[in-house]
Amino acid sequence: MHRIAFYDLDRTVTRLPTWSAFLLFGALSGPRWRLALVPGVAGAALAHALRLVGRDRLKEVMHRLMLGETVAAEQLAALAERFADRTLDRNIRPGARRRIAADRAEGYRVVLATAAHRFYAEELAQRLSIADVIATESTLDADGAVRHRLAGANVYGPAKLAAIKAWMIAAGIDRDMARLRFYSDHASDAPCLLFVDEPFAVNPGRRMRTLAAARGWPILDWQRPVAPVNG
Repeated sequence: MHRIAFYDLDRTVTRLPTWSAFLLFGALSGPRWRLALVPGVAGAALAHALRLVGRDRLKEVMHRLMLGETVAAEQLAALAERFADRTLDRNIRPGARRRIAADRAEGYRVVLATAAHRFYAEELAQRLSIADVIATESTLDADGAVRHRLAGANVYGPAKLAAIKAWMIAAGIDRDMARLRFYSDHASDAPCLLFVDEPFAVNPGRRMRTLAAARGWPILDWQRPVAPVNG
């Protein structure tokens, strides 16, 4: 019997979202004129909120504005390493570290399943000693440079469940021979939570809290630090 614990990233393992933070970090690390394009990012976000632009296209537009149409693989890798170090220091929920360790102690294979781009999600996963990552993929140029275009779907909502199923097939894991857990803060992960044996709502927002209450899913608080030992 395979035991697998899937973890969402943004606002589940981390306190704050990572995509916009990564783009701003990248813009600040490059030519400062790119910061003048921030209003364009805000405009694209507004277009998405008005349902004029899909989530996948929004990510591509944001990437192109803040990082450029293509970025050399070595340059992006160095940027992702610095961002992962910063995130690990400032943006990880205390309870996430404890739960990951507890799942490992129970014999679970820990997998990061996120809509974040692989180029920085893998760096962060390595720092959390997570070997398996399911993430949004980018297209590459012939010379290996990373383009702003996605390779396949943004791993969000039903697309995340499809990616998880594909990962299980590639790993030779039969669903009937697996015990699965999934941790998430957001109702968009409902397809994944309904797929697993043990769904957990982590520091949920209003929609997720309502869904968890209706489904009887445990609600976890991973933000509280460990209480100090007196005496």
